[in-house]
Amino acid sequence: MIDSDGYRLNVGIILCNDDGRVFWARRVGMRSWQFPQGGIKANEEPEAAMFRELYEEVGLRCRDVKIIGRTRDWLRYELPERYIRRHSLPLCIGQKQLWYMLRLAASESRIRLNRTPKPEFDHWCWVDYWRPVADVVYFKRQVYRQALTELGDFLASAKPSSAAPAARASFGQKG
Repeated sequence: MIDSDGYRLNVGIILCNDDGRVFWARRVGMRSWQFPQGGIKANEEPEAAMFRELYEEVGLRCRDVKIIGRTRDWLRYELPERYIRRHSLPLCIGQKQLWYMLRLAASESRIRLNRTPKPEFDHWCWVDYWRPVADVVYFKRQVYRQALTELGDFLASAKPSSAAPAARASFGQKG
């Protein structure tokens, strides 16, 4: 769904584990990594879109996670000129996103990247909280910084007391 200003309505998902590390996924057949995200359909509530995208991209159900926060307002980024599809109507100039922070409440073995016929991601890992800002495609960096900054307070207040800080990414988890 694209609003009257040309922004596609979207949800972004920051999934964290008990160590405060975040889920980081590589797009199928690419070298680019990102948080799960996806469009909001007509007449779909943002939270419903978030749970739909969580299942489609990560394979998790609502019972597998706990919502610990959401951005107060929409965060926006504009697409670089070369990514704007001028022949498509309505014209989309960027994304308008509500970001959710979730804590994994189930075993990470529940994560499955192949729940749909066309998976979005082919690899994932846990990374340090701020790493995605440096690693995501340049035109999304400001939105990632804004979302992580705003939602970081929720993570700090929801952190289990038994969690110990992690020192390195857990690579090798493949879908």
